[in-house]
Amino acid sequence: MTIPDAYARCQAVAAGHYENFPVASRLLPAAMRPHVAAVYAFARAADDFADEGSATPEQRLAWIDTWLSLRRAGPAGAAMAPAVGHVAADDVRATFLATQDTIERCRLDPQLLDDLLSAFAQDVTRARYANWPEVLDYCRRSANPVGRLVLGIAGVHDEATALRSDAVCTALQLANFWQDLGQDWRERNRLYVPLDLMATHGATTGALDADRADPPWQQVITELGARTQALFDEGRPVCDAVRGRLRYELRVTWLGGTTVLRRTLEARRSSLHARPVLTKVDMIRILAGAVLW
Repeated sequence: MTIPDAYARCQAVAAGHYENFPVASRLLPAAMRPHVAAVYAFARAADDFADEGSATPEQRLAWIDTWLSLRRAGPAGAAMAPAVGHVAADDVRATFLATQDTIERCRLDPQLLDDLLSAFAQDVTRARYANWPEVLDYCRRSANPVGRLVLGIAGVHDEATALRSDAVCTALQLANFWQDLGQDWRERNRLYVPLDLMATHGATTGALDADRADPPWQQVITELGARTQALFDEGRPVCDAVRGRLRYELRVTWLGGTTVLRRTLEARRSSLHARPVLTKVDMIRILAGAVLW
């Protein structure tokens, strides 16, 4: 398999998944798209190992461990990689050939990819978080590496910009948690709301079971929303710390995340389970907002 073939497979993976936020979209500079798609294919597969299907926790962790071993094996290991979980051997090889090439060409820190895998493994073994520091540590590994990788692919390596990116990526992850609150609880028995925050306001999992948006949960949701919006605001300058089309990609991502958060907070007034999604009208407003910014 050639490197261009590997990138083409990764781009097909990126194009085939729906997300709230753009993945290797046409707003990105053309030169960045294959590299972003490679990183996405790497992360998408590992995330699916942690969450999708009916495998045992032991099998899920084994797949993630294999993914880590292949990442560390370099091009020689990628060329002979077997199928892993639901990912066919050819797709595994394509993912790692493209990812390794991206690491080398863009001078990326491979620890960022390892951090992602650490977070995905944690999804298998942990379903509750005692406090905000624990939630934020998870976001540091599950979300922040994505922003740093995209910046690195764009040739941006300064720490001040990376820290602003961290704030936005953590906010995006938190917004997704609150959007998926009911789904994560029902389908995975997983709860990212800090337990000490629930205890402070008297919010119970019984109300979550019953989809009862009672006053204690309203207080919790208000605080979750405020902290998440504060992170969006803290990181907003990253959108103008880059040039060209990437600037518009980051604006769209920021506006998309804040819109998801707003829609989620509105939905939580009456339901803890409802999962709001962006409408066509929302997307038009987001695109217009990125231009008018």
